[in-house]
Amino acid sequence: MRVFVDTNILISSILFPEGKTAAVFNHIIEHHELIIASFCIAEATMVFSRKFPDKSPLLEQFFLDLNFELFHTPESVSLTEYPQIRDPCDYPVLVSAILSDSDILLTGDKDFDGVEITKPLIFNPSQYFELITKNEQGK
Repeated sequence: MRVFVDTNILISSILFPEGKTAAVFNHIIEHHELIIASFCIAEATMVFSRKFPDKSPLLEQFFLDLNFELFHTPESVSLTEYPQIRDPCDYPVLVSAILSDSDILLTGDKDFDGVEITKPLIFNPSQYFELITKNEQGK
């Protein structure tokens, strides 16, 4: 399965390696194909340089050690071709998840709640954690 992760998932996994989001992220790394957009890498880099400058080396090492498919976010898109989303700033993530042919978009951003789309399925970390917990219990 191809799983696209949003910037907030990356940041949370790095800063809170023992948290639920990191557990979900690690499950994806072990069991699925991880997709990260160039937009998300640039956004994470900007957030770390602004909010966590002393932890920027963690981010750099994180990407160096990680096995993932890099999807190059288009520089411009026609918003009328894609489902509506509350925050227009999130279109690069939504469009990248769609165009990368991802099966799942994992995000903690509530602006994705209610986006009407059949693929990718949109999960937050708690929903995904519940899904994998049920699957593991069913084995």
